[in-house]
Amino acid sequence: MGKPTGFMEYGREELPERSPEERIKDWEEFHEHLPEETLQKQGARCMDCGVPFCHTGSVLNGKALGCPINNLIPEWNDLVYRGLWKEALDRLHKTNNFPEFTGRVCPAPCEGSCVLGINEPPVTIKSIEQAIIDKGFAEGWVVPHPPEQRTGKTVAVVGSGPAGLACAAQLNKAGHLVTVYERADRIGGLLMYGIPNVKLDKQVVQRRVNLLAEEGIEFVTNTEIGRDLPAPELLKKFDAVVLAGGATKPRDLEIEGRELNGVHFAMEFLHANTKSLLDSELADGQFISAEGKNVIVIGGGDTGTDCVSTSMRHQCEHLIQFEILPKPPDERGNTNPWPEWPNVYQVDYGQAEAKAKFGDDPREYQVMTKQFVGDKKGRVKELHTVRVEWDSRGNGRMAPVEIPGTEKVWKADLILLALGFLGPEDPVLEQLQVERDPRSNAKAVDGKYATNIDGVFAAGDMHRGQSLVVWAIHEGRGAARECDQYLMGATELP
Repeated sequence: MGKPTGFMEYGREELPERSPEERIKDWEEFHEHLPEETLQKQGARCMDCGVPFCHTGSVLNGKALGCPINNLIPEWNDLVYRGLWKEALDRLHKTNNFPEFTGRVCPAPCEGSCVLGINEPPVTIKSIEQAIIDKGFAEGWVVPHPPEQRTGKTVAVVGSGPAGLACAAQLNKAGHLVTVYERADRIGGLLMYGIPNVKLDKQVVQRRVNLLAEEGIEFVTNTEIGRDLPAPELLKKFDAVVLAGGATKPRDLEIEGRELNGVHFAMEFLHANTKSLLDSELADGQFISAEGKNVIVIGGGDTGTDCVSTSMRHQCEHLIQFEILPKPPDERGNTNPWPEWPNVYQVDYGQAEAKAKFGDDPREYQVMTKQFVGDKKGRVKELHTVRVEWDSRGNGRMAPVEIPGTEKVWKADLILLALGFLGPEDPVLEQLQVERDPRSNAKAVDGKYATNIDGVFAAGDMHRGQSLVVWAIHEGRGAARECDQYLMGATELP
C-alpha cells in the first residue's frame, strides 16, 4: 500500500499528452511524463484494501480481471511513494520481463479491478509502471544478466512478439541456448510492426532486444518457419521448440467489391508504414498513403484506432470509423459491475486527434458495411452501409438486424479493415502436425503449453487467440517454465 490516507488526499492524475494538433505532425510518442513528486503522490493513492484485485490475473466473463502476469502492484506503488525506485524496479521485474512495453500499450485491466475504482478513480497503475522502468533505464539500473552456467540444451522459439521474447528471456535465464526465428527484417513481431511508433517508440523495442542479445539469445530474422525453413528441421536441430507466431490471419469482409484497389487489411497499412518510417522516414514511398484521401476504418478496436492515428499523420482529407456494436454507456451498467473491465465510452488517442481536426469523434456506431463500389479503373470510390440493431430474436444469442430505410452511401478512397484476427497461419502447425482447437489455434494442455507433438510447446496468441500483450507475456513465461521442466526434469522458473 502507499500512504494510508493517500486515496483521500490526492486525486488521480493522468499522464499528460501532447496536443492532438501538434502531435499529428510527427511520429513521436504522444504521451509526456509526470514529475517524480506527482508520481509519488499517485503511488500514495494505493490503499490498504485488504484483498487487492489488481494483480489477480484471472478471467471473468471472457475478460481479464486484474493483471494477467500478477504484477506485485501494491508493493511497487508503496516503494514509489517512499522514493525507493530501484527497489520498485526489482519488484516489477520479478513478474514482468518487459514493463516498458506493457506500461505503454497495455489497456491496464489492473486499473479496471482496482478496489479504489469501486467509487473513486482508480490508481494510475499503468503510468507508474512506465515511470519505474523508464527511470531504471535512465539511471543505468537495467543491464544484461547472462546466465552463469549453460545447460547445453537448445530451444527454438518461433516468433519474436511479446510471447516469444518473454519465453526466450526466461529459457535463457535458465541457461538454455535459445534461438528466436522471425520472418520480418526486425525483431519484435507486432511490438515492432503492428503498433505505431506514436504509441510504442521502436527504439524502446530495440533497446530491449539488444539487451536480450547481450544476454546470449540468438536472433534470426528474414526467416519464416514453414516457408524459408521447413518446420520439421527444427525438431532435428533443437531439443525443444516453442511456437509463438501469433494469431496473424486477419478476418476479412467478403462482400461485393472487396477486390477493389484501395481496400486493405489494417496490418498491411500499419506494417508498411512503420517499416518505411524506420527505413527512410517515409522517403522511400513504400507504404500505403492516406494523404488527401477520404479514409474509412472498419473496426472499433485498438487496431482500428491505430489506423485512425496513422491516417491523421498522413494528412488524410477526411476520416470515419465504423463500429458494428452499439455505443458504450458513459458509466458502468448493471451488467458490467466491478471488478470486470469497465465497458464505457472512451475517446482514445486516435479519435482525439480526428476530433481535434474534424470537429467530432469519427466513430459511427451500429453500422454494417454491405458493398464496396469502384470506378472504371478498379479503384474504390464509395461504400454502402445500413444501420443495425442488436436483437436475440428469441434464441438467446444477440445478432445484428438491419434497420430498413437506413441505407447510406459514403465516399471513400481508402478503406482499412480492422476486424480482428481468426487465428494462426497454417504452415508451421500443418508441417509439425500440431492439433488445433475449435478456433484453429494450436491445441495445448491447459497450464502446460505442451502440444500433441513431443517437445513442441505453444504460447501467446498462437495458443489462446488474439489477446492482450500481458496475456502474451504470461503465456511466454508459462511455456518457458514447462519447457524447462521438460528439458531438465525440474524447474526453478516462476
